Amino acid sequence: MRTIHVNTASAKYPVYVGTGLLAGFGKRLQKFAGKSRRVFVLTSPAIWSLWGKQFLSGFPKNQQPTALFLPPGEQHKRLAGVERLATELSIAGADRSSLLVAFGGGIIGDAGGFLAAIYMRGIPYVQVPTTLLAQVDSSVGGKTGVNLTSGKNLIGSFHQPLAVFADVDVLKTLPPRESRAGLFESVKAGIIRDPSLFRYLESSRDRILAGDSAALQRVVASSVAMKAEVVGIDERESGLRMILNFGHTLGHAIEAVTAYKKLLHGEAIAWGMLAALNLSRSRQLLSEKEALRIAQLIRAFGPLPSFRATVPELLEAAGRDKKNKAGTRRFVLTTGIGKASVVEDVTDAEITAALEPVLREARP
Repeated sequence: MRTIHVNTASAKYPVYVGTGLLAGFGKRLQKFAGKSRRVFVLTSPAIWSLWGKQFLSGFPKNQQPTALFLPPGEQHKRLAGVERLATELSIAGADRSSLLVAFGGGIIGDAGGFLAAIYMRGIPYVQVPTTLLAQVDSSVGGKTGVNLTSGKNLIGSFHQPLAVFADVDVLKTLPPRESRAGLFESVKAGIIRDPSLFRYLESSRDRILAGDSAALQRVVASSVAMKAEVVGIDERESGLRMILNFGHTLGHAIEAVTAYKKLLHGEAIAWGMLAALNLSRSRQLLSEKEALRIAQLIRAFGPLPSFRATVPELLEAAGRDKKNKAGTRRFVLTTGIGKASVVEDVTDAEITAALEPVLREARP
């Protein structure tokens, strides 16, 4: 097991990456919950049916956590769902000393963290991510939130967990497509800040896609370590943390235009990274050799699903991106493998030129 420490201005907490963490989780949790604190767990029906018995095995019979459920899908990551869950917490007697465990993928982690942030003005919570995407990215850093019809994660809060337990054993039940989608966030981590991770993803692709435990632990731990470093420097996304959004401006736009039904999050981000790479190349920010390596690595974890969208639709959706400030569009570009920068002068014409080849490639 590897432990990565996240140290931010508001909180310090460990991220445990390894195998067998779910077995006996209840005993591990006592370090953070104590023996008297009531525990609630937010999960999805599918995760609970697969892993619920193992999750509960480490809790004393007289201290079993109360389970709350959120259906899968971005359409359920809404304020109405959070209000329903908060009502269930209240009816069940949850108070400020209660602890919430977010046990599931990114949607559960985002919504659960937001629920913990606002219930009784904030209760502690722990992340137990069960998808590769959540383990390498969304469970770490304290970003929580839910969607509006006009955009993704437009309502949210920063609320750091007490701890994160990333057990790669639970990834064995993930469909291959979901595993590949999660790996695109690790590809992003290598592109923007960790060239050694980039090289490992290149050299160990087959082992990683085959679900080799040691390879997955290396990928998850390296991705988390990169994000922990960035979040430790810039917790509230006022500067450096914005580089974590490489590929996300247009990736989120693609998700919105396709109504969150056509692509998984990581797949949309992969298309967004290809568009951002095109823009970086047009500005001559990196060599053609590096640009080719980056594009090859992104596609190596495909195939990427097709979709239909128009440039005007995507420009309009990108204009609602929460990274924009005072009417200025902020865009993350890569300046070489392991390097990224934020620019504020990207024009619609440049984005159009970067998107057009992506839309041709993505067309069904």
